[in-house]
Amino acid sequence: MALPSNPVLDELGGYPLARLQDLAGELRASGEVVHDFSIGDPDEPTPEFVRAALVDAVGPVSRYPTAAGQPELRRAVLRFLERRHGVTGLDPDRHVVPAAGSKEAIFHLPLALVDRDGPRRHVVFGTPGYPVYDRGTRFAGGVPDPVVLTPEQGWRLDLTTLPDERLQRACIAWLNHPHNPTGATVDLGFWREQVAVAREHDLLLCSDECYQEVWFDSPPPSVLEATDGDPSNVLAFVSLSKRSGMTGYRAAAVVGDAEVVARLRLLRPNVGTASPDFVQAAAIAAFDDQEHVEQRRAIFAAKREVVLGFLRERGIEVSGSQATFYVWFRAPGGDDAAYAEALLRARIVASPGRAFGPGGEGWMRLALVPTVDACRDAVAAWGAAIDDAALPTG
Repeated sequence: MALPSNPVLDELGGYPLARLQDLAGELRASGEVVHDFSIGDPDEPTPEFVRAALVDAVGPVSRYPTAAGQPELRRAVLRFLERRHGVTGLDPDRHVVPAAGSKEAIFHLPLALVDRDGPRRHVVFGTPGYPVYDRGTRFAGGVPDPVVLTPEQGWRLDLTTLPDERLQRACIAWLNHPHNPTGATVDLGFWREQVAVAREHDLLLCSDECYQEVWFDSPPPSVLEATDGDPSNVLAFVSLSKRSGMTGYRAAAVVGDAEVVARLRLLRPNVGTASPDFVQAAAIAAFDDQEHVEQRRAIFAAKREVVLGFLRERGIEVSGSQATFYVWFRAPGGDDAAYAEALLRARIVASPGRAFGPGGEGWMRLALVPTVDACRDAVAAWGAAIDDAALPTG
C-alpha cells in the first residue's frame, strides 16, 4: 500500500528551474566549459565587511533566534527604506518582520491570510512570473488567479484593468517590479493606482522588491513610496540576495501593514524559519551600506552591455530588460524550449520562458551570472553556433 502524498506536489511536479541546474551539472561533470545563465545567483563575492560581520557575531553559545528578529535589524531595514526611498514614519516594532530570504516569506504569506473555506481565497499574480506566488497559494489552500502579461502592456499587471468581481474574490495581489523574469519597471504613478485599487477592494497588495537595487537608468520606486506614510493594505518584500550578493545568507524583510505583520509574527514561530542571529548581524551591516551596492550595479551594467550588444547585433528581439540582472528576449524560431535545448549544445544554459508560466512561452531569460569576461566568451560561442547554422535566427 502506497503512503499518502500531498496532491499539490503531484499537481506542481518539480521546481521549474531545477532541471536546468541538473543539465548544467551534467555538462560540468563531463569536463566541458559551461556558460550558465539560468539561475539568478551571481558569481561576485559577498562584500568582505558583510562576511566579517557574520563571523564576528558567531559566539561560543548558540541560541534560537526569535521570529520577530533583532530590533536593530528591523531598525536597519527602516533606515535603508528612508535613505533609498524616502519612506518615513514606520515603526520597527509594528511594521517590520525579518525573513529567511524573500522566497520563504513569499511562500509562507498565504498561510497567514488565506481562509481555504472562505469566499476570498484567490491570489492574483502575473505570468510570466516568479513560480513561488503560485506554489505558496496552492499549499495554503488558496486559488491561483494568474494574469497573462504582455509586451504591449509593458509586462505589467495593472489591477485597474481587472473586473471588480475578480478583485472581490481575491485576498492577495502580487506585483513584482523590477520584474522577474522580464526586467520591466514601473513608475510611482503606477504604484499609486495599485494602492488605491487594493484599498478600494480591501485586498493586500504585495510588492516583491527583490531586484529594487539592480537598475541602470533611474532608481525604481518602492510601493511604500505610494502609501504616504500609511502602509495599510500594502506589504513590501525587501531582500539582500541580489542587492548585496547574499543569496546563501537567506536575509530579507517584510515591511508594511501592521495587522498583517502581526499575523506573520503569529505564524512564523510555528514554521521555524528565523534567520540565525549571526546572519542578522551580517544583514544589519549590509542594509546600512550603499557603496557596495553601487559597485555591484556597475558590474551588472558591464555584463548587460556585452549581452545586449550581442543580441541587437544578431537581430534578436529584446523586451523589458530595463532593470534586474535579467535579459528577456524572444526565442528565435518561436519555441523557447527548443531554443534552450539548442543553446545547450553550444554549452550555454538559458531559461525557457515557459518555466515562469504560460505567459512566458516564446520568450527566454538570461541571468547575468557569469563574469564580464565569461559573458564575452559565451556570446562568442553563441555567435559561432549561429554562424554554423546550429541555431535558428528568425
